[in-house]
Amino acid sequence: MNDYFAGLTTEGINPESQMIDELDTERMLQLINQEDAKVPAAVAAELPHISTAVKALHKTLSGGGKMFYIGAGTSGRLGVLDASECPPTFGTDPEMIQGHIAGGDIALRLAAEGCEDDGDEGRALVDRIGVTDRDAVIGISASGSAAFVIEAVRRAAELGAVTIAVVNNKATKLEEVSGITIAPVVGPEVIVGSTRLKAGTAQKLVLNMLTTGTMVKLGKTFNNLMVDMKASNKKLYDRSVRMIEMAAGVDHPAAEAALKLASMDCKLAIMMIKSGMDAEDARRVLAKCGGNLKKAIRVCSKAI
Repeated sequence: MNDYFAGLTTEGINPESQMIDELDTERMLQLINQEDAKVPAAVAAELPHISTAVKALHKTLSGGGKMFYIGAGTSGRLGVLDASECPPTFGTDPEMIQGHIAGGDIALRLAAEGCEDDGDEGRALVDRIGVTDRDAVIGISASGSAAFVIEAVRRAAELGAVTIAVVNNKATKLEEVSGITIAPVVGPEVIVGSTRLKAGTAQKLVLNMLTTGTMVKLGKTFNNLMVDMKASNKKLYDRSVRMIEMAAGVDHPAAEAALKLASMDCKLAIMMIKSGMDAEDARRVLAKCGGNLKKAIRVCSKAI
């Protein structure tokens, strides 16, 4: 038996669920729910490390760098999911935040478990996607043992990139090669080793914090409104109009008119209303303020 794997919390046997196959449906689901309820506390215990990571990511992205999630299996899929949600939510360039999974995109639909053991491919991936010392690489692995992820992070560190590990065990192999480690320990799964359960839930919460916290610090929101969102479908158009109404204090027709003048750019529409500028001038001031709407509005207020 491999002593490393035997010592992992995520590989442990959960005494609460040993007879799960003999429980009635309601009691089985209650048990799963009780175990899931342990996840937020485990994530909360890692808030200092998550904070350190968000500060590092903010520095990276505000300096023109990129952010790369690299994982395998469930961890890889969660990284790709979080990265893919950033452009529609925060209006980011798809190249800014990327998600990569062992086995490539086909592994998003079909399990390619053996690919996580290919460390050479992890290193090759980092070189192919062009990681530099301006970037940040986040390796995600519940066990912290996936060679693909470990070697990808090791290579990123050699290149001078910020390196962050998201794991669900303490003192992992991935932690050894990472500059920052976030390790919410959620305990054994209700089905032994099935880290798509509590471990995956904890990873999802952490990744949500990493991107959301970083985007807020980058000025991608106005208060709690996602003003960098693009009105690319009916739902998002309606949401954009409502956000313009709330942020700029105008009625529905005025919000719609401003959104059209701003070429469906919600943030720009709010800036135009609040400043009285046309689209070109409002865009210029926003650019000078790094895209931070609140800062740009304050600059205009001082200039009046």
